[in-house]
This record gives sequence, structure tokens and C-alpha cells, in this order.
Amino acid sequence: MKRSIKGKLRLYIHPEKVILVSLVNPYLKPKLRSRFMELESLAKTAGCEVIGKIYQIREAPDPKFYIGKGKIYEIKKLIEENGIDAIIFDTSLSGKYHRNLEEELGVKIIDRVELIMDIFAQHARTKEAKIQVELAQLKYRLTQLKGKGKELSRLGGGIGTRGPGEKKLEVDRRRIIERIRVLNKELEKIEIMRRERSKRRRNLIQITLVGYTNAGKSSLMNILTNSQVEVKDALFSTLDTTTRRMKTQFDLPVILTDTVGFIEDLPAELLASFHSTLSCVKEADILIEVVDVSEENFLEKMQIVEETLVSLDAINIPRIFAFNKIDLVLDKNYIKMVSKRFEDSFLISCKTQEGIE
Repeated sequence: MKRSIKGKLRLYIHPEKVILVSLVNPYLKPKLRSRFMELESLAKTAGCEVIGKIYQIREAPDPKFYIGKGKIYEIKKLIEENGIDAIIFDTSLSGKYHRNLEEELGVKIIDRVELIMDIFAQHARTKEAKIQVELAQLKYRLTQLKGKGKELSRLGGGIGTRGPGEKKLEVDRRRIIERIRVLNKELEKIEIMRRERSKRRRNLIQITLVGYTNAGKSSLMNILTNSQVEVKDALFSTLDTTTRRMKTQFDLPVILTDTVGFIEDLPAELLASFHSTLSCVKEADILIEVVDVSEENFLEKMQIVEETLVSLDAINIPRIFAFNKIDLVLDKNYIKMVSKRFEDSFLISCKTQEGIE
């Protein structure tokens, strides 16, 4: 929408109106609330306005629309009443489901993988991060194209269609394959330079911060290194690794590295594309796992971090647990009891700097 202000034209871009949809197995119903909360946080981080949430309890997806016809009718009604732009599903959808749902509902269909990748695309700053994100997006698009012709149909622009720097993503199979080839070559050159930097750091003690997204890794990085890494209360605000020299009591040669946060169902394409960036996790001498203990399901998120470290072949690296945001916890006795289950654990608050020396 354009408005004239003092004789000048200014463009106002309204956030896309979305509905969140989740299909839940009866055995996983207790996780529904936390999954919806995370999906809503992801949608808002991507710049969407969440208008409604719909879930269905069933053991298996509908073969045509993933959700049942009754829910399809319910969504159609919400689309008509609220001018909905997109429907976001809390899962990875096949190309067949994408096509069937878009044809039936007449709006853009976004799955969890595309949503996460869209956020990564918005937050990518360095050349390497932009290449890695676009590479992951294009590889995922190829899986959507299997058996569906040479071109992927998408309604409109905006969320789910943009690459790094708001660049429109390719939808043609041939062009996608060629673009992937070009990006892989560029990434190989950057990887050579990364290996050279890694060689120069072999005589240093390397500590890497890991943890679920938005747990407070960057805040802890700033405190421990007296630096100004950008901190935002948003998911995936850090995509590029940041390394700083850390001052220690005995003036040891220590460097501290901040990494991209983990999340449940982190797309395999992203993990593969960011493999070189995450090599600092595998090469670390010590890992500091930052945990947001103000969240009800922080133990579940610790398990997801554990599984991600296994996939990165970094599970056997010595770990220190930093239980963060204790200033927001009412039942501190419970947190103290839980922390005792983990060797080398500390209760801290990056906000008040409690527990940090």
C-alpha cells in the first residue's frame, strides 16, 4: 500500500497473514503446545502475522491433502474471512502435497523446512552464509520437483520464495541444477581458506558455544570476550561463526567461537550446507552448551542438541553446561537439582551476569 506523506511516496509492506497447521499423532499430543509455540515464533521471526492455529489428531496423514477434508473446509473459511496469504505446516511436505493443497486452497503453502530456510535467508550476512543458505534452499527445491515436471509452481512472492538478499529463488529444474554447481564451486574456494585459518589456530585452545537457538550464546560470547557480537531476541539471529580471543586467569591462548543455533527437525539440507561452518564444533577442545532454563521444555531441547552433536560427530568432546536465564526462573531449587545431573554445570544469567566471573 502506498501513501503520500508531505508530498513523498512511501511504501508500506504489511506482514503476510498466515494460518499454522499441525497434524499430531495421538501419542505425541503432549508436545503439541510447545511445537505450536515454536512454530509461531518461527513465523513471527520470518515476518508473518499469525491469524489462526489449526491442528488435527490422527495416526496417519490424508493421502491427498495431508489433513482431512473437514480441516480443509475450516481453513477455506478462515482464508475467506481473513484474507490469508499463506498456510504454514509444521512438517516437511512432499511436492504432491504442496501442489494439491495450493490448488485446493488457492493460497501459498509453506512447510517447516521452507520456513526455517526463509529465516536463514533473511539473516545471512556474509558471502559464505548466503551461499550456504541458497544451496540448501535449492537442494530442497529439487526434492520437491521429483516427478512433478521441470518447474515448481509457487503462488506469489514473499515467504518461502526468497533467497538471501530477497533474491527470487529459481523454480526451473535445469537452472536449479546449474546454480547448485556454481554455488558448490564457490563454497569449495571458501573452504580452502577456512582450512588455512584452522591450521593457524592449532596451537590455541579452542572453545565453541553450542545450544538451541535463542538460548543466549551470543550474549555469553560478549561477556566472556568483552566484545559486541549482535544480540537479538529472535530465532537464528546468528548464522556466521564469530571467533574472539578470550581473556583467562593464567593468560592462556584461548579463542571462543559462537555458532548457529540448533532446532528440532533442523533441515538436513541446511546441516549439510553449513557443514564447513559447523566444523568448528567438531574441532573444538571444549564445548560450552548454553541452555535457556526459563523454558518449560528445556530438557527436551537439550536432547535435540545432543542428537545434533551426534550427527556432527562431536558428542565425545568435553562439555560445560551453562544454564542461562536463571533470573527468569521462579523455582530455582528445581533448576539446581537438574543441574546436579550434569558434570561441569553452572547456573548463570547473561542479563544480570549472575554466576559469571
